[in-house]
Amino acid sequence: MDNNSDDMVEYPIDGVLDLHTFSPKDIKELVPDYIEACLEKEIYQLRIIHGKGTGTLRTMVHSILDQNPHVESYRLDSGASSWGATLVNLKR
Repeated sequence: MDNNSDDMVEYPIDGVLDLHTFSPKDIKELVPDYIEACLEKEIYQLRIIHGKGTGTLRTMVHSILDQNPHVESYRLDSGASSWGATLVNLKR
């Protein structure tokens, strides 16, 4: 078996996670993995872009954040994207 997985995509760890490029079925693993990667780089403020849509993806993201022990707080972005993104503060 080849250790180089073709379905692995390198994603920049810069505190901004745009979920538009991912399948909804991947979100449950992706968000916690991204949080871990940010913590390794000492990034404690994240912006998760889930879009406005029907709110299903936003609800899923918030549920994941509620269960993550590294999350100190989160709120909907009040900036230009309005409720299409969530701002997350991680515990130091």
